[in-house]
Amino acid sequence: MAQNRELSSEEREELLGTLKARFDKNKKRHEGLDWSAVQAKLEANPEKLWSLHEMESTGGEPDVVALDQESGEYIFFDCAAESPKGRRSVCYDREGLESRKDFAPENNAVDWAADMGIELLSEEDYRRLQTLGNFDTKTSSWIQTPASIRKLGGALFGDFRYGTVFIYHNGAQSYYAARGFRGSLSV
Repeated sequence: MAQNRELSSEEREELLGTLKARFDKNKKRHEGLDWSAVQAKLEANPEKLWSLHEMESTGGEPDVVALDQESGEYIFFDCAAESPKGRRSVCYDREGLESRKDFAPENNAVDWAADMGIELLSEEDYRRLQTLGNFDTKTSSWIQTPASIRKLGGALFGDFRYGTVFIYHNGAQSYYAARGFRGSLSV
């Protein structure tokens, strides 16, 4: 899918303003980090800004959750309270999508994330996200699935119920109006 992966100056400024406001409002997600350093890194990586714009425009509300000390990269997660509204009703991957006989959704989580330039959250990432607040209390999100599970037709998703993070399985071909996917991006 060929598309323009550059933001206009207006889109860039609007996105940076949104990200800064979210950064300032949610300091507990990234204690000790400085917005000016994050912004400098973003401005030096326009392709990453495009991916963050995609995360934002589909309802992900991306925010900085860490600084990787080894790589020096800032890590963004989708921090919307519920699974991003613009990324729901999708199968797990292309194979799951193609295996549906009837009522196939328009997309799948793995390919869509790749098109956006982001990665699905791993189980470790998902559990880490849940330490920053209560996410997916009414929805669920597909997460990276080990090849051994995927080979058998399954895929993993997570949610937060009864004060607990749950990681479940489902057929990779399944999709629900309340299940989408969350992503991560390193800049």
